[in-house]
Amino acid sequence: MSVHGLVLAAPSSGSGKTLAALGLMAALSARGLRVGAAKVGPDYIDPAFHAAALGQAGVTLDSWAMRPATLADAVARAGRGRDLVIAEGVMGLFDGADVPFGADDGSTAEVALQTGWPVVLVQDVRGSSATAAAVAAGLARARPGIGIKGVILNRVAGPRHRAMIERALAGFAPDIAVLGALPTTPALHLPSRHLGLVQAREHPDLAAFVRTAAKLVAGHVDLDRLVALAQPSRLNATETAPPIPPLGQRIAVAEDEAFAFAYPHVIEGWRRAGALVSFFSPLADQGPDLTADAVYLPGGYPELYAARLAAGNAFLPGLRRCAERGAAIFGECGGYMVLGKSMTDADGLTHPMAGLLPVATSMAGGRLCMGYRTAALVEATAWGQAGAGFRGHEFHLAAEVERHGAALFRLSDAAGRALPDGGARVGTVAGSFFHMIDQA
Repeated sequence: MSVHGLVLAAPSSGSGKTLAALGLMAALSARGLRVGAAKVGPDYIDPAFHAAALGQAGVTLDSWAMRPATLADAVARAGRGRDLVIAEGVMGLFDGADVPFGADDGSTAEVALQTGWPVVLVQDVRGSSATAAAVAAGLARARPGIGIKGVILNRVAGPRHRAMIERALAGFAPDIAVLGALPTTPALHLPSRHLGLVQAREHPDLAAFVRTAAKLVAGHVDLDRLVALAQPSRLNATETAPPIPPLGQRIAVAEDEAFAFAYPHVIEGWRRAGALVSFFSPLADQGPDLTADAVYLPGGYPELYAARLAAGNAFLPGLRRCAERGAAIFGECGGYMVLGKSMTDADGLTHPMAGLLPVATSMAGGRLCMGYRTAALVEATAWGQAGAGFRGHEFHLAAEVERHGAALFRLSDAAGRALPDGGARVGTVAGSFFHMIDQA
């Protein structure tokens, strides 16, 4: 299957990639194109915004954390039944894992190189003109094989500003086309919090936001010229094992504003392997299906709802009942915090949690911990024997203020440097701050 696509990249975060991606997806869909979405890197939040524009969430593309077969399968899923895939990049074009120069760093550039998809830059050009053109030209020459074919200028002051940039770009890099120029639009602002954008499901009127973004892009970007740049992927999908082995045969998955950071490719992999997946909402004080033999608590923002979760009558008692009958329970990042004894919120208030792991966590005075990780199981679990390896990442502000007993994972960073062991395990209950993306 030939999957045509484009990669939207930028010189840095905050350039307007998500706005441009949403506007393009919705505007092209309105023209009758069947558009697929993808997000480069270990991001949970942007794919939900893509779903608001297209009616389906984007897939994750991560060349560092995914095996080649998993990456190729993700590209194929993004393009299945679609005319075009728009892949939104992560941070700046060349930003990725801390690995030796030239190694696969999981950057947007690396994904563009492996897929063969052309790159369209989104550039915030406030306060610059010829220099903005020089930045685009420099990025285009930085690494052979990365095909930067166009640029969408963002926050343009007016026609004269655009003309100045176009003249300079024609001199610096005549092969890069200016595909459009978006004016500053204060109404199209996406608020952020400590782990990135505020979630799509929390946006007060996301449908109206997407409509406005689509109108802006349709009125200021040459869509025909942009679509003509798309190229087929050079990746070929083959059968591969699930990214993460299923926790059980019947898996109950927490899903709401507090537990939203589950990778769709992991859930789909469980289903492909024959597992039956059900969902429940802890914020609605729903407990897991008591017939499930496994429970998965993904990451999210439980710290924002700690008092509500602690006060519920069904959720935490339901977890305890599942543990008592031997169900495999796994908490990832925020889910790990909930499985512990207590969670202290950013205001310093401590709330009792499930008490299934000898861990206490706190958001008070925490500092950001982030980066790619390789993890190996210390002991056998539902995912495999001791030593079984996984790739993923950590991204949290919370800290462990107390942890006892055996660790779950032996961890190392992207460059292979050893890190302190992570997570905890008691019987069939386990958790850690590490987000699993694929088997190593």
